[in-house]
Amino acid sequence: MLTAGLSGAVASGLSMATGAYLAEKSTAEVAAANVARERQEIEEHPEEEIEEVSLFYQLKGMERWDSDRLAKQISKDPEAMLKLLTAEELGGADGGSNPVQAALAAGVSTFLGAMIPVIPFFFLRGFTAVVVAFVVSLIAHFLVGASKALFTLRQWYAAGLEMTLAGVLVGGVTYALGLLLQGHAG
Repeated sequence: MLTAGLSGAVASGLSMATGAYLAEKSTAEVAAANVARERQEIEEHPEEEIEEVSLFYQLKGMERWDSDRLAKQISKDPEAMLKLLTAEELGGADGGSNPVQAALAAGVSTFLGAMIPVIPFFFLRGFTAVVVAFVVSLIAHFLVGASKALFTLRQWYAAGLEMTLAGVLVGGVTYALGLLLQGHAG
């Protein structure tokens, strides 16, 4: 049980770290490609891009003559125009966070989360270890869920119960699947 738990924690941590790294890297690459495409449009079709800038200002309530004049003024600085167009068309040029930082955060947090139910097996054996691991996992799920309330508008106990319920469902399905597979392996 201990070997399986440790192996699962390491595998989960590495898997999540890799997934987070690739997701952040992809986000950054897509953002960079979008900005490059916008830069190319400014260089190849400046009049169309000036018109776009003018339309953005008109949509915000500015008169056409004023927005045309402002767009022409902004077009004198291609980088300022690029920033404006990426903000309006793409929601900004941000490409996510640092992929290595995301990988470390996801990997370490997943590993630690996976280790919580394994810890009782270092000190206990058999059914007692299973019960203690279950209780420790429930408490950990509740505490993690409740701590989310620090960053959201939810009640701490509602967020804690939601996370606990999710943990019970996932644990129950996983346990049932293990029993099913054990029955077919024998």
